[in-house]
This record gives sequence, C-alpha cells and structure tokens, in this order.
Amino acid sequence: MTGSIDILTIGFTRTTAENFFHRLVEARARRVLDVRLHNTGQLAGFANARDLPYFLKVLGSHLGDGPIEYQHEPELAPTEQLLKDWRGKLIDWSEYEPRFLDLMDRRKIDEHYSPDLFDWGCLLCSEATPHHCHRRLIAEYVNDRWDTDINVHHL
Repeated sequence: MTGSIDILTIGFTRTTAENFFHRLVEARARRVLDVRLHNTGQLAGFANARDLPYFLKVLGSHLGDGPIEYQHEPELAPTEQLLKDWRGKLIDWSEYEPRFLDLMDRRKIDEHYSPDLFDWGCLLCSEATPHHCHRRLIAEYVNDRWDTDINVHHL
C-alpha cells in the first residue's frame, strides 16, 4: 500500500473516563486496537475488555461520528515473560525494546496486519505516556516496514 495513514495511540491510566473517551472521539478514532496482554483485570477500570466495546459504541455514537469498533489484538502484546521481566524491573527499557521488536519480527506483524486496519485505529494499552510503551514501538515498527507514510498521534 502506498499513500498515507494515521495511527493513534492511547493509554488509560492516570486519566478519567471522560477525558479518555473525549480524546478518542475528538481524534476521530474508527477503532480501538487493544494491544494489552491482560485486558480484563479489575485494575483496567473503565478500559476493561468486558465493558470497553459497549462504551466505545455508545459514546462514539453519542459524542462523535459513530460507533468506535473494538478489537483485542494479543499478537501485538508482549509475551507474559517479557511483561514480567519489565514490570519486575529485571530488565530496563534498553533491553525491553529490542526484545519486543524481535518478537514483532518473529510474529511478522507487518505481513499479518493490513495498514487499512491501523488507519485511524488507536493502539490501546495501560501506560499513561508512549515513551516507555510498546504501543509506540508497534507504530514505529510498521512505519519502518510498510510502504506508506504513517502519521502517529499519541493522544
């Protein structure tokens, strides 16, 4: 694919539900691509996978141009071991990043996924900022591999 696509990213921690959903609607997200390995825990609050599809559909329709789709994409999440090593501070970011990118290589996400799915899709994870977050790495990874101009917007 040639041309241009826009990829959004968002984290749900350290924000309110009101702020979270307004950012998605204002950015005109078409779908949320949930890139969390664990998306049903009680710590997920309003971003719990059992409730999030409903909120996106209703609030997207009520506040925006229409329902926002929801898809859980565990192939874009780190492995349990990588997540455990990072959260347990057994590795730092300089070790996490190449391990995660290697995982994306092994999973061939640039071949498995279509730029059309990502266009105005919003990569969702828990981190409040994209700096030390795999959602940023995913956007950069596909930007390096797809034959298209990618504009990344961290909400």
